[in-house]
Amino acid sequence: MKLKMMYSYLNSDINAIEKELESTIEAQSPLLRQASLHTLHAGGKRIRPVFVLLGGKFGQYDINVIKNVAVPLELIHMASLVHDDVIDDAEIRRGQPTIKAKWDNRIAMYTGDYIFARALELIGEIKNPLAHQILADTIVELSVGEIEQIKDKYNFDQNLRDYLRRIKRKTALLIAASCQLGAVASGVEEGVHKNLYRFGYYVGMSFQITDDVLDFTSTEQELGKPAGSDLLQGNITLPVLYAMRDANIYEKLKKINENSTSNEFQEVLTQIKQSGAIEKSLEISDRYLAKALAILEELPPNKAKKTLRDIAKFIGKRKY
Repeated sequence: MKLKMMYSYLNSDINAIEKELESTIEAQSPLLRQASLHTLHAGGKRIRPVFVLLGGKFGQYDINVIKNVAVPLELIHMASLVHDDVIDDAEIRRGQPTIKAKWDNRIAMYTGDYIFARALELIGEIKNPLAHQILADTIVELSVGEIEQIKDKYNFDQNLRDYLRRIKRKTALLIAASCQLGAVASGVEEGVHKNLYRFGYYVGMSFQITDDVLDFTSTEQELGKPAGSDLLQGNITLPVLYAMRDANIYEKLKKINENSTSNEFQEVLTQIKQSGAIEKSLEISDRYLAKALAILEELPPNKAKKTLRDIAKFIGKRKY
């Protein structure tokens, strides 16, 4: 079953969020509007808004309230991608030119800042102080995660703990907050929204590890960018960490940089895929997935719970 079919009963609310996203990033400046819409229309799974909606289903669900959480969280995610593309000097994302490629770095940075500011403006509609605290804490950790990724570029001496802490901040915490904030906005009791946070965290870790594996195992057409892009940009992911335990691969990896020839890079990619690192990485992803599914058992039974279970299993097992 395709991912979108799992939550097709939410389609009307998802469509409302999509329209809200488009209207929220409207800008008086034609260039800013064009760049913002370019990012929005490039697509994306919209998995964070879906998690917000599903979290909200555990309480007093009201789309007019929930959208004031779902839209800002997706905008924050979008803004972080725009900034990422500048930092990584990325030309392509999701098969489309990035803002920095279509315009330039300055336009990209200001566009990311604008989208982020619009997110903060909209979240002000939520009156619950806890929601603002959760979001503020998440943004702080997300920023730290981005800085850590910059600091660790081409650092082949980092360890598993460094990697897990980085993907927690870069990916897992925003998914965790999405699950929790939907519930908080719907007036869910503390025990339930904290369990939704824990579920989102474990799913987010599994999601990112699987993404990092797919960067090596999927085609350029599937990825919307060249295979192995993370490594070429200096991002040391879990498959690389496991492959580096082979001294021969480690020595070759240390020589990889943005100026590496295609033959040098392809040779290293092949060795990583043949080293058993992919299989070991997927084992770690499966462990996080199992923890997420165990947390679900503690949540009240409803349709959203089943959907969260289906999405979690899909995320952990997707081929792309």
